[in-house]
Amino acid sequence: MQPNVGGIDRVLRIVLGAAIIGWGVYAQNWLGLIGVPLLLSGLVGQCFLYKLIGVSTCKVK
Repeated sequence: MQPNVGGIDRVLRIVLGAAIIGWGVYAQNWLGLIGVPLLLSGLVGQCFLYKLIGVSTCKVK
């Protein structure tokens, strides 16, 4: 599988995912789980939605 999430996109996903998870833990709210897919897609470099619609922000072919 080729990565389809580029540099800045990856960093934003990791930061936002961690922030949302952190907020969920702080607020003791299950909505913090929304951050898990963001964090994972940033760490792995793959986005299911990008793959579905044929978008790639990664410069590497």
